[in-house]
Amino acid sequence: MSDDRAHVQEFFTARAAGWDSKFSGDGPAYAAAVADLGLRRGDRVLDAGCGTGRALPPLRAAVGPTGLVIGADLTPAMLQEAARAGRDRAGQLLLTDVAALPLRSESLDAVFGAGLIAHLPDPAGNLRELARVVRPGGRLALFHPLGRAALAARHGRPLTPEDLRAEPNLRPLLAGSGWRMTSYTDEAARFLVLAEREG
Repeated sequence: MSDDRAHVQEFFTARAAGWDSKFSGDGPAYAAAVADLGLRRGDRVLDAGCGTGRALPPLRAAVGPTGLVIGADLTPAMLQEAARAGRDRAGQLLLTDVAALPLRSESLDAVFGAGLIAHLPDPAGNLRELARVVRPGGRLALFHPLGRAALAARHGRPLTPEDLRAEPNLRPLLAGSGWRMTSYTDEAARFLVLAEREG
C-alpha cells in the first residue's frame, strides 16, 4: 500500500480505535523482534510508524531508564490510542512523517519498524531518511508478526515476486539506501529483516 500521506492517515484513523483488540496476540512477537534488534542499555531508538505503540514497552525494557525511546507516527488517532494504552510512559510520542524526521543526523542507535515498509510512499527515500538519523553501525529492524505468505493469505491476494519485502527486492533497496542487510527471516509467524547502517 504505497500511498500518499492523506491516504495513509485515512486508512489508520479509521482503524485506530480497534487496532489493539484486533491484534491482541502479537505482544510476544514484538518482544522477540525487539530482542533480536540487540539493543543495549542507554541506546537511543526510534519506533518508526509506531501506531498504537505496541513496541514501545519492550523497547523501553531493552534500553532501560537511561535510554531514549521515540515512537513516531503520521496518524494522530494512532498516537492517541498509544497514549490511552499508557504506552507514552515507555517512550516519547512524536507526530511526524518518517519521510522528514525532526531529528539530528546520526543521533540514534537503532530504528524499529513494524509493518512499516508496505506503507512507505517512497521506500528508497524513506529508508535513506531513517539511515540519516542512525549512527554508522547502528541497526534497523523491519518486522511484521506474519510472514509474507500468511499476510497475503489474510488479505486474500497471491504472493507475487514483485512484493517489496521479498529478499531479492529488499536487499538492493536497503543497500541503495545506506543499509546492509544482515539477516532475513520470512516464516509463517514472523517477518524480520535486520540491517546495519553503512559507515
